[in-house]
Amino acid sequence: MIYFQGCTARDKLKNISRNTQIILDIAGVDYKILQDEDCCGSILLRTGFQEDAHKLMINTYKKLKGEKIVVSCAGCYRTLKKDYSEVFGEELDVTHISQLLEELIKEGKIRTKKESLKVTYHDPCHLGRHCGEYEAPRRVIGEKAELVEMDKTGEHASCCGAGGGVKSAYPELSSEISNKIIDEALKTGADLMVTCCPFCVLNLESDRMKVMDLTEFMLLGDALFSGENDTINLKGRGTLNSEENSTLKSDALLSKEKVVSDKHQGVSNG
Repeated sequence: MIYFQGCTARDKLKNISRNTQIILDIAGVDYKILQDEDCCGSILLRTGFQEDAHKLMINTYKKLKGEKIVVSCAGCYRTLKKDYSEVFGEELDVTHISQLLEELIKEGKIRTKKESLKVTYHDPCHLGRHCGEYEAPRRVIGEKAELVEMDKTGEHASCCGAGGGVKSAYPELSSEISNKIIDEALKTGADLMVTCCPFCVLNLESDRMKVMDLTEFMLLGDALFSGENDTINLKGRGTLNSEENSTLKSDALLSKEKVVSDKHQGVSNG
């Protein structure tokens, strides 16, 4: 399996890539990371730069063809699953991390303890409306916390405001949209928001509510993960502390550090 990190998780929100690798390692998943991973072409496609996008896509397609792929980014998932199929006439074997996490839980390769948390979920456009995946992230969240829904969910969920170049071209509009989503999230009484797209995490970040990627959420608090040959107690990405007005600690505290093996780095050049 190739873990295709995507530009945002690889270069900006590196904790998403790191958390994903921690979970894959614990679950005993045999994976590799492309040393020379390129952009999937999603942003160029959505902003009208078709020729430039296709150049990137050809290069990436050669590296990924015939491989089983897991991605962190909803945009990468939509692009690799649908756009590549349209351009190259062949569908890549691509799975979103939320789907893989659900599978690993069902197979007993990872287990997690319930936390005393209320969590609301934001549906990324590319994962939900574009690809029809609404339930896997919710089932994963439900293994660990109480899921509380916003009024607009699923196919009716609002865009985070970052897609299609809006964040770059119209930053004020993008910010206005994200603030409205946070308003809706706060109405649910949730302690935090989880989503499955690095772009959404970036745009929804707020000092009013903690926003997490699903992989970060999975490592939150006292979590017990069982792989085939080991069991690791993880003190995750901060826990709610009533003495601190239920604010989330930002530092990750690991009772046992899970170091990503060097063998996963730079294994494949396609």
